[in-house]
Amino acid sequence: MTAAFLIGPATFIAALGVIGPMLYLLRYSFNQYDPMELMIETFTLSNYVEFFTSPYYLSAYLTTLRVGLISTVICLVAGFPLAYVLARSGSRFKNLMIIGIVVPLFVGNAVRAAGWMSFLGSRGLLSVTLMKLGFTDGPTDFMYTEGTVIVGIVAVNLPYMVLSLQSVLEGINRNVEEAAFSLGAPPLTMARRVLLPLALPGIAAGTILTFILAMNAYATPVLLGGPSFNMMAPLVYGQFQLNNWPGAAAVAFVLMATTLLLTILVAIITRQKFREG
Repeated sequence: MTAAFLIGPATFIAALGVIGPMLYLLRYSFNQYDPMELMIETFTLSNYVEFFTSPYYLSAYLTTLRVGLISTVICLVAGFPLAYVLARSGSRFKNLMIIGIVVPLFVGNAVRAAGWMSFLGSRGLLSVTLMKLGFTDGPTDFMYTEGTVIVGIVAVNLPYMVLSLQSVLEGINRNVEEAAFSLGAPPLTMARRVLLPLALPGIAAGTILTFILAMNAYATPVLLGGPSFNMMAPLVYGQFQLNNWPGAAAVAFVLMATTLLLTILVAIITRQKFREG
């Protein structure tokens, strides 16, 4: 009863402020869009049928999945070594190193995307440097590609992966690694057989967090991908701009359901692997 009393207010606020509007939006997804009346109150699956039969929507859906998965894998591969160094560092500058990772989070995604635009644009630093060194004859525009969007998303999400991994790696006793080395295990074998299984909770947390952020990214795809690059979050906003609330609600719930299902799948697989290990 005490626990229920303590969590009751927070649960009520969450239900009222999050679950309530989402259920209301879910009801909108079953309405019908009419350019003259904007929305007709009914119950139809036409918005979902249109999503899964339209090449335009499916292209945005598959692009979002691909970008989310690739950027998450890059964050994991690049973030694990950095997190390990931070976790095992005994330097007095360790706090400064952690602050250096956290500082980019103080800057909004749109500002960071604008920074990448100034670096990768046709008159940006990278293009000018290549021209000065004689590698190119003229300005080169690296913008508005899927690779550029992935780079921008990785730059945004990498600190979350590093912090998630670092907190778990610090809790792993270093004697376990020393024991593996004393038994003749080389570094890669130790990492594969000992360190990675013990770090699975941090890997799961970082993977889930970065994947959710990548799937729902808005500012980075819009600014770095341009108007022709379609991902789900900009697509939802575009439908709302067209006053197509039923269509936007359907797209939003497909995105949310996909993210939720893949997140649950990763959590289940990680838990099973952790128990087997």
